[in-house]
Amino acid sequence: MRLVPALPRQAWIILGGDTISAIGTGMTLPFFVVYLHRVRGIELEVAGLAVATIALASVPGNAVGGFLVDRFGARRAVLAGLVLSAAGAALIAFVSEPWQAFAAAAASGFGVAVFFPGFDSLLAVAVGPEQRSSVFAIRHATMNAGLGIGGLVAAAIVELDSVRTFQALYLVDAASFVAVVPLLLALRGLGTRAEPDAEHARGGYGTVLRDRVFLRVAGLTVLLFGLGYAQVNAAFPAFATGPGDIGAKALAVAFAVNTLAVVLLQLPVLRLLQGRRRSAAVSLVFLLWAVTWAVTLAAGKLGGGADAVALFAFAVTIFAFGETLMSPSVQPLVNDLAPDALRGRYNATYTLALTTGYILGPVIAGAALGAGHANAFFLALVAACLVAALGASRLRRSLPAAADLIGDPRLDLAEPVIVPAATTHG
Repeated sequence: MRLVPALPRQAWIILGGDTISAIGTGMTLPFFVVYLHRVRGIELEVAGLAVATIALASVPGNAVGGFLVDRFGARRAVLAGLVLSAAGAALIAFVSEPWQAFAAAAASGFGVAVFFPGFDSLLAVAVGPEQRSSVFAIRHATMNAGLGIGGLVAAAIVELDSVRTFQALYLVDAASFVAVVPLLLALRGLGTRAEPDAEHARGGYGTVLRDRVFLRVAGLTVLLFGLGYAQVNAAFPAFATGPGDIGAKALAVAFAVNTLAVVLLQLPVLRLLQGRRRSAAVSLVFLLWAVTWAVTLAAGKLGGGADAVALFAFAVTIFAFGETLMSPSVQPLVNDLAPDALRGRYNATYTLALTTGYILGPVIAGAALGAGHANAFFLALVAACLVAALGASRLRRSLPAAADLIGDPRLDLAEPVIVPAATTHG
């Protein structure tokens, strides 16, 4: 039996396109505020608002993306999102005034928000239900690899006193979106519009919002991203470089360790999870993240130095372990609950839930850390994760047995599941 699942060719094509896009995103992800403020001379407060515009534009983008998937098919929706995302990245390269920064950020945020529900839907139908956990787990690993590669390339190229190096980064980012287009065009017959049944066709987002089981999953998603990803990107770096007293380079090392851990752990963890319950895996994610924040708080007490750096790196390694449990659990669960005719809207609502967590998490963290309540904040994170773990464990009572299962324990991962392109829907 092989460690890497043998997925259908069409799934690998989609994953390859996503990795290309992730490399471009990794080149620009850390630099938007720095670029606007330090390179283009835009005030820091205005630059921060421009970044927030990306998240705000993604809210209507999610809704539109879900509609486009269900109305015109996942592939067409993804193509539209790729074009908009490429345009947004290219516009950022030539920003010189604040209004241009807002316009470019809005185009980028809207385009990516249209892209994600379609991409998730396309990936979900490229494999059989029993391989959805595998394909989303592999996507998480390849996406992290792409982001890491992009970050390393950017570090070798970018210079704060050179506008041209930043323009090159954003233009390459735009090109990475365009490069995915011919790959998707090669997926003939995949991601076409599903044949809607009458009830679901009339229901639209109303049907999604009446699905109580899915809403519980969406609520847990808000917590996963609000208590987890948002904090590792907002509270963790602020605490580590502030009260934790480690430098920017040491912080970069910690994040590199996190990325490497995800890439190395994802496939072994996926194999261990085969036949396990998704609800139990999500509960364990919250428990691991509670430990992450406890270790982070302990690292902040060491007063800097090599020991502190090592403990902060250990904290985000624990976090990475949680990530590898989440990726084969939540998104595949969303797609198992979604009817074909509303798959786009289900994925869009899931994306909106994670966006909500991403928005609320940094706001709460900023207020707490800014007021000097770092210790109390991280203790609250630990407590909140423990409560969320209990809520996730109770999700099992509501889920259909098949939807709660990761993969199929009878399935040999070395044997590909072939999904006929003519019969798949998006």
